[in-house]
Amino acid sequence: MSDRPYRDIQRRQSRRINVGGVPVGGDAPISVQSMTNTLTSDADATSAQVRALAEAGADIVRVSCPDKESTTALKDIVSRAGVPIVADIHFHHKRAIEAAEAGAACLRINPGNIGSAARVREVIKAAKDHACSMRIGVNAGSLESDLLEKYGEPCPKAMVESALNHARILEDNDFLEFKISVKASNVFLAVAAYRALAKACDYPLHLGVTEAGGLRAGTVISSIGLGALLWEGVGDTLRVSLSADPVEEVKVGFDILKGLDLRHRGVRVIACPTCARQGFDVIKTVANLEDRLSHIETPMSLSIIGCVVNGPGEASETDIGVTGGGGGEHMVYMSGKTDHKISEEELVDHIVELVENRAAEIKAGE
Repeated sequence: MSDRPYRDIQRRQSRRINVGGVPVGGDAPISVQSMTNTLTSDADATSAQVRALAEAGADIVRVSCPDKESTTALKDIVSRAGVPIVADIHFHHKRAIEAAEAGAACLRINPGNIGSAARVREVIKAAKDHACSMRIGVNAGSLESDLLEKYGEPCPKAMVESALNHARILEDNDFLEFKISVKASNVFLAVAAYRALAKACDYPLHLGVTEAGGLRAGTVISSIGLGALLWEGVGDTLRVSLSADPVEEVKVGFDILKGLDLRHRGVRVIACPTCARQGFDVIKTVANLEDRLSHIETPMSLSIIGCVVNGPGEASETDIGVTGGGGGEHMVYMSGKTDHKISEEELVDHIVELVENRAAEIKAGE
């Protein structure tokens, strides 16, 4: 038990599977995913985007495989990826088999949608032969017609029933290496469905509020939905769905995990919203620091506070801190203690150097 019990999150106990070399579920860290939006048949463009996502911290990357050209390119993409690749499959069982053969680490597929029992068995055999896991991906916007007729509309019960129906198909074929998602664009529907599913099974859960919107609105909606579930201990991997550069999805995903103290990557900047008391331009300073420190992977906390009202208190809780002072000189804190002063002109360059040095020291000590 932590000495600060209000921060403790008791994660739901789930089975553990593997997506390539990334464990999902059990006590594994909550992984962050994104999806490419290039044509998968363009192996160079897709590989470049996979690389950018991996550099941003993505643990797993999904690509859509709607046609033979895409699964043909997939082998090249997988060979260059450096992170596990999930193949997104809809309806076409041959695309699923081709993707498994091409080296996909996971198939996003709803087994009930790919035809006969014989076709399902073919896909499962390919997955077993190539050590490929699966994700059952239920969406409120594409529920089966019989469930819509039964329940009248997309609702948590319908989504959970759909997920468990698909899961049963895999279970009946002795395949248990799968995770489940029950996504909706309505945050209330998504959260309710995940809560119900978490109680109904012990499979690892892939979290997401689908089609959440653009960068700002989508970030807010995703943070509400995913944050609520993660705070309750529900969720083993996540994707933030934004109508924006996929790299932004990864950044927001890690920010959500950082905010809940569930996982840390890179520098967490604590900064004041500014007021007339600020001793330097906090907004500009924070923007510059976030840009120049984006390459840091080592978990670290940095407080940038404009004045002495809250500055010393925040700095006492962070690895490095800055508090605005008078006469153009500002106090720098190291490990919560006052250390030295720095001028406004040198502030950004100096903090970048301190963070980089601290990151190097931490890495050397690992």
